[in-house]
Amino acid sequence: MIQIATVSAVTEQDLAFGIDIGGSGMKAAIVDLATGALVSDRYRIDTPQPATPDAMAEVVVELVRHHEWTGTVGCAFPAVVRDGVVGSAANIDASWLDVDADAAFTAALGAEVHMINDADAAGLAEVRYGVADGRSGVVMMLTFGTGIGSGLFVDGTLVPNTELGHLELDGYDAEKRAAASVRQRDGLSWTEWGQRVNVYLRHVEALFSPDLFVIGGGASKKTEKWLDQVDIGTEIVAASMQNNAGIVGAATVAP
Repeated sequence: MIQIATVSAVTEQDLAFGIDIGGSGMKAAIVDLATGALVSDRYRIDTPQPATPDAMAEVVVELVRHHEWTGTVGCAFPAVVRDGVVGSAANIDASWLDVDADAAFTAALGAEVHMINDADAAGLAEVRYGVADGRSGVVMMLTFGTGIGSGLFVDGTLVPNTELGHLELDGYDAEKRAAASVRQRDGLSWTEWGQRVNVYLRHVEALFSPDLFVIGGGASKKTEKWLDQVDIGTEIVAASMQNNAGIVGAATVAP
């Protein structure tokens, strides 16, 4: 269920704008930073193909104008992002590599834009408002979708751009073996796919010894179909922010 607060129930200084960019869609909403709730509709536009910087900048402008937003904007992006500059292109158009996305979107919009890795954004939402709220120690957010995204938190502080979907597993990038998209690509049952996820989680567990795994992405809605295949020592829970996580996490870096 989408959590939407009424605008009258929050003060203007609590509001921020978040955009979540994915391979198939770009969606945005106004967020109440006090609670993590949406205070507007969640508006979605298909990601342009090819997803070049200029084409995506046009969609960003349209998303912001739809909500009549005039302040700064936070944007979750499926790549390594260092000081606004895109540092990887594994799951996006290659034309993005080394582009200053903060500057490109800011110029197009005429308002300040701050970028963040998409899994880091989802993790921020869960750590501040979701299932990991108040958890100390090492918390690992893993999103299973087209690829595998990761967000690492130590006592609530983000360690950015971990990109653990690209760990080597059985001679492959891990996401080539265990991303949610692989289940359909390889014709796997949920049980068979869950066994691959188990191998991956054991690998990450051995490297990082986390206190909690938070599972996000589309696969988090179907945990009853595969989570019984996971046999690890670390506590593991499904994310609670669902499709709002990227938007909410992006909004937290907008101010």
